[in-house]
Amino acid sequence: MKPDEINWTPPPRDEEHPPAEVRRILRLFRPYRGRLALVALLVGASSLVSVASPFLLREILDTAIPQARTGLLSLLALGMIVAAVMNGVLGVLQTLISTTVGQRVMHDLRTAVYAQLQRMPLAFFTRTRTGEVQSRIANDIGGMQATVTSTATSLVSNLTAVVATVVAMLALDWRLTLVSLLLLPVFVWISRKVGRERKKITTRRQKQMAAMAATVTESLSVSGILLGRTMGRADSLTKGFAEESEKLVDLEVRSSMAGRWRMATIGVVMAAMPAVIYWAAGLALGSGGPAVSIGTLVAFVSLQQALFRPAVSLLSTGVQMQTSLALFQRIFEYLDLDVEINEPEHPVRLERIRGEVRFEHVDFSYDEKNGPTLSDIDVTVPAGGSLAIVGPTGSGKSTLSYLVPRLYDVTGGRVLIDGVDVRELDFDTLARAVGVVSQETYLFHASVADNLRFAKPDATDTEIEAAARAAQIHDHIAALPDGYDTLVGERGYRFSGGEKQRLAIARTILRDPPVLVLDEATSALDTRTEFAVQEAIDALSAGRTTITIAHRLSTVRDADQIVVLDGGRATERGTHDELLRQDGRYAALVRRDSRLAPVAT
Repeated sequence: MKPDEINWTPPPRDEEHPPAEVRRILRLFRPYRGRLALVALLVGASSLVSVASPFLLREILDTAIPQARTGLLSLLALGMIVAAVMNGVLGVLQTLISTTVGQRVMHDLRTAVYAQLQRMPLAFFTRTRTGEVQSRIANDIGGMQATVTSTATSLVSNLTAVVATVVAMLALDWRLTLVSLLLLPVFVWISRKVGRERKKITTRRQKQMAAMAATVTESLSVSGILLGRTMGRADSLTKGFAEESEKLVDLEVRSSMAGRWRMATIGVVMAAMPAVIYWAAGLALGSGGPAVSIGTLVAFVSLQQALFRPAVSLLSTGVQMQTSLALFQRIFEYLDLDVEINEPEHPVRLERIRGEVRFEHVDFSYDEKNGPTLSDIDVTVPAGGSLAIVGPTGSGKSTLSYLVPRLYDVTGGRVLIDGVDVRELDFDTLARAVGVVSQETYLFHASVADNLRFAKPDATDTEIEAAARAAQIHDHIAALPDGYDTLVGERGYRFSGGEKQRLAIARTILRDPPVLVLDEATSALDTRTEFAVQEAIDALSAGRTTITIAHRLSTVRDADQIVVLDGGRATERGTHDELLRQDGRYAALVRRDSRLAPVAT
C-alpha cells in the first residue's frame, strides 16, 4: 500500500461539553492577564464616569436651573464635558490594549497550528488537501479576529456598564428599574437560541470556504492550469467553482440573517422602554402613587438608554461567542491531532556521523486492515557503502527509504544509524545525517540562491556556486540574465525536469549529509538528461552511504549490494553479477529493461 491510500479522519469533537471549549479559549489569554487586568481597570473607570453623567443631569434639572444657581450649573455642565472627554480617552486606551492582546493571541494560534502541522506525519498530508490546511490557518483563525481582539474587552466593558447602570437605576427608583428589567430573561433566552443557530451555520460555512480554498489551490496552480487547458476543462472548472461559490453565498446570507428578526425585536422593545417608563410614571402619579421628579425621571431614562447599548451589545457578544466556538473547534481539531513522530524525551545527539545504516528485522504497515507493507527486512549498509533497492511497483521500495529519515516510524524492528535507533536521535542530528533526493523535486517561488540556501541558510556565494558546479548546473544558472537571483517560478516551472533535479542535488550537496537516499531520482527524465543528472548524482554520492531506489536498473549496476523487494519482502540480495547468475526476479527485471531500452538514434 502507498502513503496516499491511508484513510485519515479528524478526531471526534466533544460537542456535548462546550464549557470545556470555553475554558480552553480563556487559557489562550492567560499569558496576557496583566494587560487584561489593566483593561478591566480602564473599563471600570469608564463605567463609573459614564454613570456619573445622569446624576449630574438630575442635579441640573432639579436644582441648578430651578434655583437659578449659575455657578452650580456651570460646574455641573463642566463635569458632564469632562466625563465625556475621559470616556473618549479611556475608550482609546481600551481599544489599543485589547487589540494588541487579541492580535497576539491570533499570532499564537497561527504559530501553534503551523508548528503542529510541521510535526504531522507524511500520511496526514497525503490525505489532506492543501487548500483545506491553508483555510484553517487563514479563514478560520482570520474569522476569529473580531472575537479575540474585541470580545473580551466588550464582554468586560458591557458587563461592567450594565451592572453599574442597574445599580444607579436602583438608586434613583427601584420600581421603575423592575419595570425596565422585566423582559431581560426572555432576551437572554432568545440570544442564546440565535447563537446556537449561527454556530451550526458557521461550521458549515467554514467547511465550504475550505472546499473553495482547496479548489482554488488545485485548479489555479501551474499544474492545475496546464491540466485544465490541455484537457479543455477551463469552462467546466469555472462552472464548478461558481457552484461552490453559490453554496457559500447561501450560507453567508443564512449566517447573517439567522435570528435577525428576533434580535431586531429585542432592539425595538428596548428602544420603546422610555415610553413605557414615562407611561408607568404617569400612571403612578395619576393614581396617587409616589411622585417622581422631572430630574429623576429624565436621569432614569438617560440611564435606561445608556443601559440599552451595553445590554444589546452583551447579548450580541454572547451570540458571537457561540458562533466563534465553531471556529475555535476547527482550530483545536488540528491542535489535537495525534503527532505520531515525536522527539524522544532524552534524545541522542551524534556530533560525528559515520553513516552506517542498518534495517534490523523491519516491519511496517500503513494500515493494519490491509496488512504489512514491509516484512522482516534485515539489511546493513556500511558507512560509505551503497545499497540499491529494486522491485515491481508497490513492492515497498519508497516506503523503506522513508524510514531512514523517519518520515514514518517502523511498526516492528529498528532502523539504526551508526548503531543508534533513529527514534532515539534528536531531530537535528537526523536532519544532518540523512539527505533525500526524490523524483518529485520541490522548489520554492524564490530565487535560485534562496532555494539552495534553504539547505544551509548561512552558505556563502562561493559555497553555493561550488555546490552548483558539483551538480553540473552552474553554467546554466550563470547564463541566465539574473544568474543566481533568477526566480524559479511556482514549483520551479521556469526550469526543465533535469535542471530542477540538478538544483535539488546542488541543494543536497550544500547540506552535505553522510547518508543519501535517492528515491527514483532519474526515473522521470529522458535518457540524455538522465545521463547528465546521473553524473551529478555520482558526484553527490562519492564518499557517502547511498541508498538508491531504482526504477531503471542501469543506474544501480555498480551498487555494493542490491536488494530485490517483492510483496514487501527481500526475496533476493547480492551484487549485479551475482543476481544475474541466480537468474531469478532481478534477472527478469534486467531482461525487461533491456527490451524497453530506447533505440539509439
